[in-house]
Amino acid sequence: MKTPEPIKRFADLFAELPGVGPRQALRIALYVVHKGNGFASGLVSALSGLRSIKICERCFNLYEGGNLCEICSDASREQDVIAVIEKETDLLSMEKTGRFRGRYLVIGDMRKLGVLSSEQKIKLRSLEEQIKDLFGGKAKEIILALNPNPVGDVISSLISEEMRPYALKITRLGRGIPTGGEIEFADEETLGEAITRRG
Repeated sequence: MKTPEPIKRFADLFAELPGVGPRQALRIALYVVHKGNGFASGLVSALSGLRSIKICERCFNLYEGGNLCEICSDASREQDVIAVIEKETDLLSMEKTGRFRGRYLVIGDMRKLGVLSSEQKIKLRSLEEQIKDLFGGKAKEIILALNPNPVGDVISSLISEEMRPYALKITRLGRGIPTGGEIEFADEETLGEAITRRG
């Protein structure tokens, strides 16, 4: 039996998502069909809504509306304390702790050991320019909030070397997070302690 074309198109697209292979994508397509038209319409609307998402020109976080994301535009936050993180889910995890009142730089996926991608280098240049323009050349603190694993350690060293002239202090999260762990999956208390005990 031939798979109906709409199901095949859906499955082909969803198979490109991280962690979703062709069989899982087909299961998702079948699930959506069995949930009915109301569910499918809601899914279409949610996917369509993603088109309104922007990338903040200051921190490269995803947001909706305005010129800057709500963290970068919040005057009550310490704008000269900047946490360099890998991905948006790390930012969400850090925000849940309620212990960090600075802002962020989302550096992007760190797949290659010991190498900053050209896009990551551009983001660091952007941060350097912001520090020059907004803080007279020196941020109060740059926190390297990258996963405590070999790749995170190497990339942290590269970023630390690059950003040393632009910060009064460069720190890393405390080791409340186990080596090899991921910030995204740390519980709020553990991550909160890592933020508090950074050094």
